[in-house]
Amino acid sequence: MSVRSGSGTRLPRRWAGAPGPGALRAVAVASLLANVGIVLTGGAVRLTGSGLGCPAWPRCTADSYVVHGELGVHGVIEFGNRMLTFAVAAVALVTLVVVWRSMAADALARRLAVVLAVGVPAQVVLGGLTVLTGLNPWLVAGHLLLSMGMIAASVWLLHQVRGRGRGPAGPWPPPPPVRWLVLATYAVTWVVLYLGTMVTGSGPHAGDIDSPRNGLEPAMVSQLHAGAVFLLIGLTFGVLVAVHLTDAPAGAVRAAHWLLGVELAQGLIGFVQYATDLPIVLVELHLLGACATTVAATALVLSSIRR
Repeated sequence: MSVRSGSGTRLPRRWAGAPGPGALRAVAVASLLANVGIVLTGGAVRLTGSGLGCPAWPRCTADSYVVHGELGVHGVIEFGNRMLTFAVAAVALVTLVVVWRSMAADALARRLAVVLAVGVPAQVVLGGLTVLTGLNPWLVAGHLLLSMGMIAASVWLLHQVRGRGRGPAGPWPPPPPVRWLVLATYAVTWVVLYLGTMVTGSGPHAGDIDSPRNGLEPAMVSQLHAGAVFLLIGLTFGVLVAVHLTDAPAGAVRAAHWLLGVELAQGLIGFVQYATDLPIVLVELHLLGACATTVAATALVLSSIRR
């Protein structure tokens, strides 16, 4: 049985009242904000030394699923972050339902919605393992990188449901050298993010005063991270020149400008925080910058490379 849409097209009854493009964009934005938000609150947990505020998992303590007064403010902070995971899960579930019910969503958008939904329980399990191992720095690094992957997937979903680059002529096909330059820039972005987690794992903000460190020399790994950042800035500048010289569409040019701007701001924050012994406000701001870098770099690839 079918019904007629506003344009007169016959639609299966199951699509009657299905979410439209506006709803798709709304849930994609919500997914992006939720995943950035959980990264920032997780960073606050680590920076306040509250990583083991709830020392057990899945319970807060061996005898209780909820925080109690004996755990103090660190317990409240850690338990609060755990509760926010339910908000992220709710957003992921709503996104999955809306995308799968919408006629405006294509197969790729549906797969991305599934990835975002599956990513939440994966994060929960990985977060639980970090607690059970006393905040093992390698697991903490994986926890953050998985969140960055979910941020990238959210950007991809938003790009997809907005229909960017789907005009009659298709997306801009960059010349092969530009294509490889963009891909190399994206790859180095992830190297920089990974090295950033290594810096954190070797430094003082591991989440708890008794948490293990990764054993790397902080000065050495910080220098390696800084070198990768300089390489990334150089590659991004090259992309910016290339998109101007090859008459790229406005989206690609705008994404290249945004990425370079975010990188320069990140570099400045990173230098200042290193020179001032890592104050927690600057470290949290640097974490926000890492999220922004992931967003901008992913947007650059999606705006520049033919699907």
